[in-house]
Amino acid sequence: MSAYQDDLNAMAQLRKAQGGKWDNISPEYVARMKAQNRFKTGLDIARYTAGIMRRDMAEYDADASQYTQSLGCWHGFIGQQKMLAVKRHHGSTKKRYLYLSGWMVAALRSEFGPLPDQSMHEKTSVPALIEELYTFLRQADARELGHLFHELDDARAKGDEIAVRTVQARIDNFETHVVPIIADIDAGFGNEEATYLLAKKMIEAGACCIQIENQVSDAKQCGHQAGKVTIPHEDFLAKLNAVRYAFLELGVDDGVIVARTDSLGAGLTQKVPVSKEPGDLAYQYNSFLETTPVASATDVQEGDMVIKLDGELRKPVRLPNGLYKFKANTGVDRVVLDCVTSLKNGADLLWIETEKPHVGQIAEMVDAIRQQVPDAKLVYNNSPSFNWTLNFRQQVFDAWEQEGKDVSAYDRAKLMSAEYDDTELAAVADEWTRNFQRDASRDAGIFHHLITLPTYHTAALSTDDLAKGYFGEEGMLAYVAGVQRQEIRKGLACVKHQDMAGSNIGDDHKEYFSGEGALKAGGKDNTMNQFG
Repeated sequence: MSAYQDDLNAMAQLRKAQGGKWDNISPEYVARMKAQNRFKTGLDIARYTAGIMRRDMAEYDADASQYTQSLGCWHGFIGQQKMLAVKRHHGSTKKRYLYLSGWMVAALRSEFGPLPDQSMHEKTSVPALIEELYTFLRQADARELGHLFHELDDARAKGDEIAVRTVQARIDNFETHVVPIIADIDAGFGNEEATYLLAKKMIEAGACCIQIENQVSDAKQCGHQAGKVTIPHEDFLAKLNAVRYAFLELGVDDGVIVARTDSLGAGLTQKVPVSKEPGDLAYQYNSFLETTPVASATDVQEGDMVIKLDGELRKPVRLPNGLYKFKANTGVDRVVLDCVTSLKNGADLLWIETEKPHVGQIAEMVDAIRQQVPDAKLVYNNSPSFNWTLNFRQQVFDAWEQEGKDVSAYDRAKLMSAEYDDTELAAVADEWTRNFQRDASRDAGIFHHLITLPTYHTAALSTDDLAKGYFGEEGMLAYVAGVQRQEIRKGLACVKHQDMAGSNIGDDHKEYFSGEGALKAGGKDNTMNQFG
């Protein structure tokens, strides 16, 4: 028996027990409303989606072609439309997630207005966006199920039992639009207690997966900007513990933590940790510092710090702003240490922020990590901060040059130029780009591919196209031909925007509550009917 039928039968028994007082309540309508509101709380969502992620991670471990993907969404409506599109075009939401980007929260959701990605936005805006995204995804469920209920009623009215059974099966096997969200907590917005408190709010809003980075919280920079400053491992592990405690306290026992390292592009640290014995984490962290030897007191200036490394007194190089420098060309080694340490201390997934999308570069680091943690796997940022066209054209150029192929027709520094768009090199580069996610998941341990802020760019591009035409010679045709007609031709549900915003759901509820006396917004006079 289906959950829908179970709810209907249970409600019928409950109504009967009220001795006539609930005779105006329809058990079927209650069953429908319960089906349309499967997830009662954010914690229900977090527990459900954590299970999805854990199963997906196990499937990836068994078969690297089973990677997962997401797009960053800055508004609930954007997330909703994304998952509607995924379901419509691909038939299922399986292995498709949402990504909540701290960059987009800062740029688009702060009450201060647009901000850079430096943890200056209100921390409460992060759980608020998680809650908003899930509100819109749950509404997508309610809308789609509402249409199925009307199909069921029509089939019953026609006495078509085959259609009744078919629609009932679609209701019973309905796939929700609610999917995992990988949520960016930046560097924790403060100390470990602040991290714990914010993580709790994010989990209560529905987050089953929290991504945290090893930058200094009050000096946090976008992963693709300069001036990044990392924290010692002990401090980072305290924040990992804080997130895990938040998951466990709230009963999301299989919550997922993504430990991000920015060490590849970070050349500075704010703090020199205290080493208790040679070889411990603090020792390893300090061994990467750029230092100068101290032979006598004359080598030490007023206010300098001196540490003992491998039996020698050395002075860490300190900049005028008080920060300490790492030695050049230590980024890869620091990344490997960061990742191994995080995985051995409670992290589930890794995020290595790189400066370019290069399978070989990522694989080199992952191979080194897997020597110590064999099942290590990554969440990877397919970032719009990369010039993908130029990067892959240059990668093809370099590969051809190494093979001895004649590349004299190409200027490597100018490969972004449109003059190369129709060349063999450009075609090969596009194919490498097309296959990047498959190749990187197979060869470089990437479990999840995300694009942090794609919908920021798509909103800008589509708005630019519309504004160009509408305020120009095309006038109204710019909207009609470029937007509405495309929605109709491509079957986008959003063309009926009243329905998408919940008008039909509201009409159904009015009928449930008021019966024949319901004043509905739908009907023959609703212009939405012009769209069929």
